[in-house]
Amino acid sequence: MASGAVVSACASRTIETAMAPAPLPAPLPIPKAPELAAARVPGVPEGIRPELFKKALAALNRHSMQIQSHDRIAIADFATSSNNPRFHVVNLGTGQVERFLVAHGVGSDPEHSGMLQRFSNEVNSEATCEGAFLTADYYVGKHGDSQRLLGLDPTNNNALDRAIVVHSAWYANPDMIAKHGKLGRSQGCFAVGENELAKLFERLGPGRMIYSAKV
Repeated sequence: MASGAVVSACASRTIETAMAPAPLPAPLPIPKAPELAAARVPGVPEGIRPELFKKALAALNRHSMQIQSHDRIAIADFATSSNNPRFHVVNLGTGQVERFLVAHGVGSDPEHSGMLQRFSNEVNSEATCEGAFLTADYYVGKHGDSQRLLGLDPTNNNALDRAIVVHSAWYANPDMIAKHGKLGRSQGCFAVGENELAKLFERLGPGRMIYSAKV
């Protein structure tokens, strides 16, 4: 999840005394800023919340026999607004993360607040669904170049029937944020910017996992 850096500063002071210094009290714990928590946890890529990353790895392990390639995974963090690059492609070997803007479904955000309000696996809900997806084949559909997804969990096992896919859309371009402060909405698909699709397809390829959640 992309977020602004949080900088904290603390001041210290020295008290001079002629007597032997008394033992210093134990320092108070410094609360962790949620935005920086991911970077402080060993093994968690910077910018991804630890609990979300943990759940994604658990899903990868749970579906390992169905997922052919374990070198990279994608994590869609729907706990944050659509004006943040919340689609993270993680190289599990190096820890490198590439981030993309991604839209959520109109059925998940009826009032178009920019925040996903709910998931749904129902046909015709036009909502985003949660869980682990397997990236499948490419095809050319009504949105141009697209990639089919297979839902691996009970929460998204209608993905193929619902035509939940990865595709590009004008309403997922960065200029939407400049104009409206948020992206437009899809019909439940993972819609990314028109200039980002080729790069994302190159990183994903068939046989990898996308994990969608709001943790």
